[in-house]
Amino acid sequence: MATETAPAAYDSKIEGNIIFTRLDTAINWMRSNSLWPMPMGLACCAIELMATGASRFDISRFGAEVMRFSPRQSDVMIVAGTVTYKMALAVKRIYDQMPEPKWVIAMGACASSGGMYRSYAVLQGIDQLLPVDVYISGCPPRPEALLEGLMRLQAKISEEDSLFAQKRELLEEIS
Repeated sequence: MATETAPAAYDSKIEGNIIFTRLDTAINWMRSNSLWPMPMGLACCAIELMATGASRFDISRFGAEVMRFSPRQSDVMIVAGTVTYKMALAVKRIYDQMPEPKWVIAMGACASSGGMYRSYAVLQGIDQLLPVDVYISGCPPRPEALLEGLMRLQAKISEEDSLFAQKRELLEEIS
């Protein structure tokens, strides 16, 4: 008779059960399930970004309902809409004020590639200015697409290097 092993879990009814995990896995799980977005609503995509927080789509299921309008309290910048060169420096300044680790979501065709605007005034993709982690296509993308992009960002965060490796990279950049 083969013995079956149960997956590790927490059972409050039986004392002595323990959950084993690695520190970096636990930290990445906490980071991915408590994202605080900084909404950069620059055009029509911002309406869809606001709709994502409504009860019909409920972004709070993914731990990202705390929209912060202060860059020092945010860790995910959602660039939603057309980025003009006039606005680009303000977006960059806000991104630089965000604490590490930080991530960027380019929401919509305009933020991803300039969209239908091929002019001297429009930045042809926010990735020319900031490192983008997730691109969301559409003009404008539906709230479901933003939720899918958020889930992809959570998957990316959960696969990142350990905290020690991240700090080592920061130390190497400083020295």
